Amino acid sequence: MGSLSIWHWLIVLVVVIAVFGTKKLRNVGSDLGAAVKGFKDGVKDGSTDTPQQVANTNKAADPNTVDVDATTRR
Repeated sequence: MGSLSIWHWLIVLVVVIAVFGTKKLRNVGSDLGAAVKGFKDGVKDGSTDTPQQVANTNKAADPNTVDVDATTRR
């Protein structure tokens, strides 16, 4: 009784389909897939910018900005 057999999983699957319906499960699956794809694209795009590149693009936007490295006092 410690592990679930294939029959237990099939019964759970039938109950889930009966409660939610196939259309709602399909929508949840496609939404989850789109979220995972968006996350992967965001991670891939975010890894190309280094902090120095981001800081340099901000300087060009406002010539009155003073670039200072802040340090915390202990």
